[in-house]
Amino acid sequence: MWRRSPIHLRQSFVARSFSQSTSIPKNLQRVRDHGFDDVMEVEKKVRRALHLQSYLLSQPSGSLPVPQLDALARRYHGFGPHETGNFLLKHPHVFHVFDHPVQRLLWVRLTPHATLRLRQESDAVRFMLPDAVRRLRKLLLLAAPSRRIRLEHIRLVRHDLGLPDDFLQSVVLANPSFFRLVVSSDFPDDPRAKYVEFVDEPGDGNDLAELTTCAIERTRELQYRVRGADAEDSRFAFLINFPPGFKIGKYYRIAVWKWQRLPYWSPYEDVSGYDLRSLEAQRRMEKRMVATIHELLSLTVEKRMTMERIAQFRQAIGLPKKLKEFLLQHQGIFYFSTRGNRGKLHTVFLREAYRKGELVEPNELYVARRKLGELLLLSPKMANLDRMLTSLGRGMDAFSDGGSGAKSKLIGAEAERRSENEDSGSDSGVESQCLYKIGKVANLEGTSEEASEEKKTCKPISKESSHENEGSLPLKAKT
Repeated sequence: MWRRSPIHLRQSFVARSFSQSTSIPKNLQRVRDHGFDDVMEVEKKVRRALHLQSYLLSQPSGSLPVPQLDALARRYHGFGPHETGNFLLKHPHVFHVFDHPVQRLLWVRLTPHATLRLRQESDAVRFMLPDAVRRLRKLLLLAAPSRRIRLEHIRLVRHDLGLPDDFLQSVVLANPSFFRLVVSSDFPDDPRAKYVEFVDEPGDGNDLAELTTCAIERTRELQYRVRGADAEDSRFAFLINFPPGFKIGKYYRIAVWKWQRLPYWSPYEDVSGYDLRSLEAQRRMEKRMVATIHELLSLTVEKRMTMERIAQFRQAIGLPKKLKEFLLQHQGIFYFSTRGNRGKLHTVFLREAYRKGELVEPNELYVARRKLGELLLLSPKMANLDRMLTSLGRGMDAFSDGGSGAKSKLIGAEAERRSENEDSGSDSGVESQCLYKIGKVANLEGTSEEASEEKKTCKPISKESSHENEGSLPLKAKT
């Protein structure tokens, strides 16, 4: 009697399981997407720069000795020996290392470009504050039926949601018609027992209907307008874009096609009263979890969040216990990256929101935060100009004893008095003259004798020459 081999039996079982089930197969091998991994490589530098930057900003003078900063970074953020000093020297566009005029030690402070980036980010946070309030309200609505989330969990994701650091006063307590701060009666003294609760005003049905509309539903509506009647099959479908090199077999395609047509309950819908014991209900709940994570990532500013921060909402918004395996099961919707912090953090991206490593629809806060990464990627060889501006600028005024002497040697006493009386942060006329001559020497197309003559003129200017050229900014080099 003829018997089927074990290989044929296994293939027939796989075909039968894939064809009769609407579940996507589990235990899929993770396929790397270098576009997202490159984003996390830059984010690794940004995260380290933010750690060091926080210590500098905590000081009244905005500066710290390099040995003290190195000790703090090694103790609290896992920096290795001499790693802090090497990081500072590799990124002179963000950190300016200088000799302290009194203590004769190496100190560090932020460059003007890094300070400008901080100002732009704070302005973007204030400008997008109404949008941040809306995102927080939608996050509370995801926690049905209680519509409340622990205050400590919101504090941990405030950076992802675009909330200010003082969001408790500026957002929660400042909007009593939207939020309510609730303290648990069981543990009134425990700070972890504080919750932020959604406030539902009577007669606010239109606003509530708009808040409970998912981002994927708006995408489906756009797809329906573009594709017409063909979009009827994608009524419950998600945008799927598998990473390069992901192997898609015949039966896997059938399983994905059936899963896309499977109805599910909205993440904002209360399902506590439904009977979830049937197999069909469990499949719908699995797809609802995908929609919940999709909506949670859509609420963030950069359309990404670490898996550890997503997992803290497991009980509040109903997420699976094995979150990593669940995300790897849907690699066409999410990307799971282990880069960025030596494998200690795992970042989840929303694939449809990115294209070639950048957001498809960037916002002002995202653009402001990207500028720090752009500064970190600049070559250290191009930092000579920034160093000169930092040394000649008003940043030396933090150390009046030694700073004034350094200014006097570089730009003269009279020019120093003029720069101290200026209200704007622009460079003085002497600095503009020197910069103009540096650029002219670099772009000079004449003979070597002319270039050497121009180099001689780019030096500290005396009082007489500064008085003669006081009226013109920038001063022109002598021909």
